[in-house]
Amino acid sequence: MNVAGDVRAGGVEASGKRPRPMRRLAAALARPGLDLLRGQARCLARPRDLAVLFLGLLLGWWIYVPLHELLHAAACLAAGGEVWRLEISPLYGGALLASAIPWVVAGGDYAGRLAGFSTGGSDLVYLATDLGPFLLTLFPGVWALRRAARSGRALLFGLAIPFALAPFLSLPGDAYEIGSLAVTQLPAWSGEAAESALRGDDVARVARGLTESEVPGRWTAFALAVVLALAWAWTTWGLGALVARQLGEGPVRL
Repeated sequence: MNVAGDVRAGGVEASGKRPRPMRRLAAALARPGLDLLRGQARCLARPRDLAVLFLGLLLGWWIYVPLHELLHAAACLAAGGEVWRLEISPLYGGALLASAIPWVVAGGDYAGRLAGFSTGGSDLVYLATDLGPFLLTLFPGVWALRRAARSGRALLFGLAIPFALAPFLSLPGDAYEIGSLAVTQLPAWSGEAAESALRGDDVARVARGLTESEVPGRWTAFALAVVLALAWAWTTWGLGALVARQLGEGPVRL
C-alpha cells in the first residue's frame, strides 16, 4: 500500500531505495482515507455527480444496516450459538423482516442490534458473532469501492462506502467489543466482574458504566481495548485491500 507520487508499484522509491518502515506504515494507515478522497474526486466529474454519490451513500447505508445485523445473527448461529431477538428499526425494513424471520423485532434504541443471543459461554462464538458482518469488507467492500472509483461511477462508489469502511464506522460499537473480548482474555481482566464491565457494543455506555465500577485497572483495560479496536479496523481494511488487489483493483490513483 503505497503513497502515490512517493512510492512506485512494488514498494520501491524512484531513487531505487526501499521506503523506510515508518513511511510504509504511514502510507498503510493513510490508504483508506486516500482511497475515499481520491475515489470521490474521480467520481465528481459533473456538478450532479455529488448528488448521485450522496444518493448512493444513502442507499448503501439503508441496505447495509439490516444486512450487517442479519450477518451477526447468522454468524452466531453458524458458530453454534442461539439467537432470539434481533432488533431492526422500521426505517431499515424491520417490519418486513419481522414478518419473515421469527426472531427479528421491528424497533429498538438503535438502527439495528442483536439484543438477544447466547454464545453458550464460548468467547470464540462471541468473537465469530462480532466478526460476521465484516466479511462484507473483505469482499465486496474494498474491491467495489476501488472498482467504482476507477470507473468514475458515483452511485456505485457511494453505495460501496458503508461496506468498505464498516470497520471504521464500527469503532464505537463492534470494533470496541472485539477489542474488549481480546483484553478480557488477559489474566488481569478475565474475571466475571471485569468482563461484565468492559465488554459491550456501545463504547459510550461502557465508559459510563466504568465510572461506577470497582474493577482494578479498568481505564487501562478500556484504553487497551480502544487501541486494539483501531488496530483491528485497519487490519480488516488491509485484508480487504489485499483481496481487492488480487482481483485487479489496487489503490485508487488520481
